[in-house]
Amino acid sequence: MSNPFDTGAVETWMAARIPGFRGPISVKKFATGQSNPTFKLTTASGAYVLRRKPPGQLLKSAHAVDREFRVQSALADTDVPVAKMYALCEDKAVIGSMFYIMDHVDGRTFVDPRLPDVSIAERRAVLDEMNRVLAAIHSVDLGIAGLTDYGPNGNYYQRQIDRWTKQYRASETETIPDMDALITWIQANVPDDDGQVTLVHGDYRIDNLLFAPDAPNCVAVLDWELSTLGHPYADLAAVIMQWALPPGEAGRGLAGVDRAASGLPEDDAFIDAYCARMGLPGINRFGFYLAFCFFRMASILQGVKRRALDGNASNPERALELGAFVPSFAKGGLDAAKTV
Repeated sequence: MSNPFDTGAVETWMAARIPGFRGPISVKKFATGQSNPTFKLTTASGAYVLRRKPPGQLLKSAHAVDREFRVQSALADTDVPVAKMYALCEDKAVIGSMFYIMDHVDGRTFVDPRLPDVSIAERRAVLDEMNRVLAAIHSVDLGIAGLTDYGPNGNYYQRQIDRWTKQYRASETETIPDMDALITWIQANVPDDDGQVTLVHGDYRIDNLLFAPDAPNCVAVLDWELSTLGHPYADLAAVIMQWALPPGEAGRGLAGVDRAASGLPEDDAFIDAYCARMGLPGINRFGFYLAFCFFRMASILQGVKRRALDGNASNPERALELGAFVPSFAKGGLDAAKTV
């Protein structure tokens, strides 16, 4: 199989910017990651990761690899574990799209939040570490990290709802009544701005965390494309949203799982542990934040489906499978809205 990009051009570019780099490059594409194609580069000087924008016509503001590079660089000296960033290439002439190079971090990825391959004791430790890292992200000092301008001012939820409604409409392929109803409800129920502004990951879930090969500690948080300055409860609700889905390949959730017997926290316990770490008394109207996350994920998956139909998906078959879940996420959002 031919390489997916000009490795010679990448070697030349890296040699001029990364001290100690030595080619040649051997390329292997990671199977995960629908939005920005990601590749492991094995070289004479070690292993690196190249993450690029996909080719083709793209939605405006999507696939922001430059933002991914900036935020991970800024987090290098914080309590948030991230891979070492090396260099960002904004010159499309090198391989046809913007990309960046980061260190390859050895570790384990858990796709299934049931954590079937680890002991009950380690399950508890892994999910508590997931909780700790989330609190660390939301505790980053934006001034020290140089991220005070990383997102616009104003009500985060209103901003996100406007953005993802536009993205959904731009990639809409059919009418989904539940999605139309969810958009109407969520636009009418935006909470007042409570003044909380933190770094938010935007896609926080267990399969975007890399854990040490032999310990339950997180060694890198991955996939920062949707990160911005915003409201921290959206990240927390994203975890609870995933857990509400059916288990297995389709939903990767915990619906119907006996969590107590499996060593997995209930939703309320995870939320309480987060609140304790953040010094919060609790969270009112959590159902809104949950509905918001279902809405946003439905919009994201609709974009994935549209890219597959337009021929721009990183993994077209998987993209169409994911796109088929848009109606389910819309219904989940409406169900969450009923709890408010």
